[in-house]
Amino acid sequence: MDSAQALIASFSAHLRDDRRRSPHTVRAYVITAERFCAFLMEHIGGGIDAAEIKALKQPDIRSYLAFRRGDGLTNNSAARELSALRAFLKFVGGDEAQIPKIKGPKVKRGVPRPASPDDILALAGDAQDSASEDWVGARDWAVLLLLYGSGLRISEALDLTADTLPLSDTLRVTGKRCKVRIVPLLPKVREAIEHYIDLCPHVMEADQPIFLGKRGGPLSPNMIRRVVQNARGKLGLSDTTTPHALRHSFATHLLASGADLRSLQELLGHASLSSTQVYTAVDAAHLLDVYQNAHPRAG
Repeated sequence: MDSAQALIASFSAHLRDDRRRSPHTVRAYVITAERFCAFLMEHIGGGIDAAEIKALKQPDIRSYLAFRRGDGLTNNSAARELSALRAFLKFVGGDEAQIPKIKGPKVKRGVPRPASPDDILALAGDAQDSASEDWVGARDWAVLLLLYGSGLRISEALDLTADTLPLSDTLRVTGKRCKVRIVPLLPKVREAIEHYIDLCPHVMEADQPIFLGKRGGPLSPNMIRRVVQNARGKLGLSDTTTPHALRHSFATHLLASGADLRSLQELLGHASLSSTQVYTAVDAAHLLDVYQNAHPRAG
């Protein structure tokens, strides 16, 4: 039997090497697994091994979350912790894992705003972990990273064909009204797409889509929307966190970091600058919200 320490070490390697998770995500998930196993040693008594972890029930998970609440865990943090726990339990139990079906805590809904990079990575990670097959999980991870990393519309991402391979540091994208633009492809996003391609069991024809459904046909946008809907429910994210919201987050984060509107217009493929200017209002709304929450005289 593997000890808790050995299981956590294997879990870390799995996240890093098999799931291609970022160092930040690996660190956060491993910390959760370590904290959870330490709790179980007190909760159950004695050492913890794979068999005992596989046998856990919903009350055990609820007891752990209640324990963490005592440490001041917020709803958002509790939702992410639950997602990390599901990943750990699935890793330990494999396809036969009996993962407790506990809903994530309700999160207070505020003014719609861009998702944070951490929330986006958590969303994509949960989508990957929830997939029925490794190649499907790699596909969903790659699609969601592409939407945020390059600011694509979901239709633009799913219309990419295999004749764009091999990938480089840019992508040629055909948007609305057949307008073609060049967008950057971050190394981590390119690596995610290439990993999916390596795992995909279907043959990709040059003029056919890169992202395929389980039976080898074109991947439906509704499938990605359902994947995101399921993941955001587990993480307690806003209902406004949709595949298209990842494109909005891309734009708003670039603008907040100093990108000019004309450059952003080109990256997004907007026909007119007025379409891009909406992001100045979104960013201003976020800044106003920060001010009102932080300034001692704002109330």
